[in-house]
Amino acid sequence: MSFRVISVLISLILISCSKQEVNYEPSKKVDPYKIYEEAYEAFEKGDLFYAHKKFSEAELNFTEIELAAKSSIMSSYSLYGINFYDEALESLNSYLRKYPVDKNIAYAHYLIAIIYYEQISDEKKDLDPLLKTKDKIDFFLKEFPDNEYAIDLRFKKDLIINQIAAKELYIAKYYISVQKWIPAINRLKLIVKEYDQTIFIEEALHRLVEVHYFIGLEKEAKKYAKILGYNYNSGEWFKQSYKILNKEYKIKQRQTVEKKENFLKRIIKKIK
Repeated sequence: MSFRVISVLISLILISCSKQEVNYEPSKKVDPYKIYEEAYEAFEKGDLFYAHKKFSEAELNFTEIELAAKSSIMSSYSLYGINFYDEALESLNSYLRKYPVDKNIAYAHYLIAIIYYEQISDEKKDLDPLLKTKDKIDFFLKEFPDNEYAIDLRFKKDLIINQIAAKELYIAKYYISVQKWIPAINRLKLIVKEYDQTIFIEEALHRLVEVHYFIGLEKEAKKYAKILGYNYNSGEWFKQSYKILNKEYKIKQRQTVEKKENFLKRIIKKIK
């Protein structure tokens, strides 16, 4: 078949096609309300990953800002519910950027604080998650002091402060064990300054007495012993500090016991 014949055939096909009427079916508009309903049903059933996907889809299709924002935060919560912490934080931060005046802003900040809180490690040396959580809780309590979630976060903050003090003391004792006196003292002073309301303040003061006395700074040791004695003079840690600064303390205790025992023996002899 010659090139000319092929060209003619192609022309005839094109002309034929041009005479046919082409009908385009418009795509059906997505109903965000149905998507949201499907997402919520999945959420109720505990299928949180699927719920997250559908809430995100609903957000993209809602024209009403309030409903889009609600879909966004529900998507974030769904991620949190399946322990996708990093993804949930990313989603919540996106929500805060896109909907800065939404009515659920306080809840978003609360959820971020809770995510940080739930990621606190049990590792004694790991302070970073604790400090991040404390900072986020402090932010919430400053911005939303009367919010319904503030009570819960205040309680969690008390627990966190005790944990921070415990870990600071653990690190200080480690430095003492390897004779790194300066970092040990700095950690202990931090507890005294920042976490004096915790149960670890007494031991921290005692360790300051112990370290300063050991390195020959007796004046400093006595200073911290006085603070310990003034506030906790009936505590066991004060007794330990007293023994450090008064080497005869145990001997006097024994002498008293011995005198008492001798006295009792004399009494018994008389009775016999």
